[in-house]
Amino acid sequence: MEITRETDYAIRCVLHLSEAPNNVIMVDEIVKAKSIPKGFLSKILQKLAKANIVKSYRGVRGGFQIAKAPREINLLDVIDAIEGPVAMNRCAVSRKVCSLSCNCAVHPIWVELRKDVEKKLRKTDFAKLIESQKR
Repeated sequence: MEITRETDYAIRCVLHLSEAPNNVIMVDEIVKAKSIPKGFLSKILQKLAKANIVKSYRGVRGGFQIAKAPREINLLDVIDAIEGPVAMNRCAVSRKVCSLSCNCAVHPIWVELRKDVEKKLRKTDFAKLIESQKR
């Protein structure tokens, strides 16, 4: 499993918005602060808004704002919004994609790994990430 560039950018974006949760932040500020290409960021923000991770505001003073408290958003939320379910193998997400899942000796390992990774990502919320930056 490898996190895509898009997901990395999404995490940086949510982290930036989480640092000022009461502010509406313009796209250009996020682009400069987190070194994310503007065209790419716009697409990412659409996905994050659809997943209710960020709110979007139109107009002259428009921009984006985190939709929840940073402690209520974790890494798994962002990854799911951008990539979908986390898994080492597709069969760990759904047995329907592989006819061998029921008889496969490795299948339980993929499922266990998926659960472990999800647990770790779920535990890591954006409030914790902000706090770790301060140290």
